[in-house]
Order: sequence, then C-alpha cells, then structure tokens
Amino acid sequence: MDIITPLVSFLAPHLPTLLALGNKALGKGAEKLGEKGAEEIFKKLSPQLETKPSAKEAVVYVAENPDDADGLGQLRLQLKKILEAPENAVLKAEIAKILEGEEATEKGKFNINAQGANIGVIGDRAKIDNMNFEKKS
Repeated sequence: MDIITPLVSFLAPHLPTLLALGNKALGKGAEKLGEKGAEEIFKKLSPQLETKPSAKEAVVYVAENPDDADGLGQLRLQLKKILEAPENAVLKAEIAKILEGEEATEKGKFNINAQGANIGVIGDRAKIDNMNFEKKS
C-alpha cells in the first residue's frame, strides 16, 4: 500500500504550525488544528527528519510554500526514502495505522461516515419525502 502520497497530502497543510510550535507546544497546536494524527505522525518522523538534511529541508520548504508542486514532490521523495528503508518498516506500519484513523475524520462542511446504510442524504435543507420502509409482498 502506498502511504507516501496520502501522508504528504495530510501533513503538508499542518507543517507550518507543527514547525512553528516546536516540541513543547506541539500538543496544544495539534488540538487547535483538530488533527491529533498530524502531531503523532510528525513526532514519529522527527528523528528521521533530523538525521537527513535533505528531508528536513523539504519539510521546511513545504511549510513555507505549501502549494509548490515541486516542493511537495521533493517531500514525497524524501518521505519515500525514509519509509521504504527496511529498517523503518515498523515506522511505516505505525504511520499507515494513524492515516487509516484520520480518513474518517471531518474534512469539510458535510461529512458522512456510514456503514451498512441504505440511504444517505446530505446538504443544506436536504429533505426526503414519502419514505416507506415497509416490505411489500
């Protein structure tokens, strides 16, 4: 499973705040973001980022230029190098697990996380009329 692309998409918007806060205030900042997963992932990746100057540089660049496609590509490459190293298999699995949990979190104005639902309606002033769930013989 490729977790690199979703990881970059998830982390990139939060990097400016995560980098600006530093380790002491990281918890409070992540609560403000509403993304506890961003904090967890960043903490897990930080030791690896610190030992690889090119990876750290990519993180800082994306934090300063979050919409730069080249910067995002460089970050993706650096994270791929880190997470695909055999010695980081456990780290990759831990991050994948965190990302799976974040997929169900609120992303926009309307969100549905339904399992086993037959009908779902979403939107402003959404309405269903004439619902009849009786089984007809």
